[in-house]
Amino acid sequence: MSAQYSLRDERSAPQLAAKILAAFPASRVFALHGELGAGKTTLIKGFCAALGVHDQASSPTFAIVNEYRSDHGGPVYHFDLYRLKNAEELQGIGFTEYIDSGAYCFIEWPELAKEQLPDDALHVRLEVLPDGSRRITMHR
Repeated sequence: MSAQYSLRDERSAPQLAAKILAAFPASRVFALHGELGAGKTTLIKGFCAALGVHDQASSPTFAIVNEYRSDHGGPVYHFDLYRLKNAEELQGIGFTEYIDSGAYCFIEWPELAKEQLPDDALHVRLEVLPDGSRRITMHR
């Protein structure tokens, strides 16, 4: 299953994220791929807003994972794996437990964790277009 969307500007991220969540209601693990500056953190902020997270979502570059509370009652986890050097470091943060929790998990730079991601993870590729908008393609 795949889908494609367009993100024109940062302000539209919550509406687009809500649309994606509605299109993939069973998905809980989202692996976001894209170059630096492609908008991964912006889209995750949009997902958090759509899920009713009241905390200010920010990239957990140094903490590796941020946990937010949402209106839907459960936690929302935001990972940034950019600084990790090898897959063994994922064990140190309990990555598998987070992924298996049934909570929403949004993962920036998921390439290092590809062996630990569930088969039903939704892969979200962000691509910057010449006009500055983003093409967002999703697939399992």
